[in-house]
Amino acid sequence: MSDPAGNGAPGAERSLGQLVASATAEMSALVHDEIALAKAELRQDVKRGAMGGAAISIAGVFALFSLPVLSFAAAYGIHNLGLGLAWSFLIVGGAYLVLAGLLALIAVSKFKQVKPPERSIASAKRTAAVLGNAKPHPRGAGDSAADALAGSAAGSAAVSGRPVRPAIPVKDEAEVVARSSA
Repeated sequence: MSDPAGNGAPGAERSLGQLVASATAEMSALVHDEIALAKAELRQDVKRGAMGGAAISIAGVFALFSLPVLSFAAAYGIHNLGLGLAWSFLIVGGAYLVLAGLLALIAVSKFKQVKPPERSIASAKRTAAVLGNAKPHPRGAGDSAADALAGSAAGSAAVSGRPVRPAIPVKDEAEVVARSSA
């Protein structure tokens, strides 16, 4: 390791402050290098993903365009076996309906396997229970919640020099979620 203090002597003693400063600088450089590496890797992955997405989209368009052509070819192939042209097209159309029905059954069975996020719900219930059991900060007998809020807002505004947004009373949980996402 090189001597960041620039003393030139490999065994020169450095103070504790210099060692801490050196370690902090090296740690900061390491973190910055790791972030730069992660950005470069993500950039490459995003490019690969975009190229893959574009390729699969184009493949889907070509498959969609080939479907009528292959349907006509199948119908005319059945017609060449001796069946009437109308019956041939009905057979091809019926085959598509059977395929659509099978895919719908598979989709319904997969949708039935979808379950609610049980661990998240349980965690939210535990958090709500803990918060429900929490006791408010004790106030003086003459203090009301509005007085305490106004006093703390004025005090923090005086200390920080920034205006403080007053708290708005909340009626239900849906309102809390709506305000927190706004």
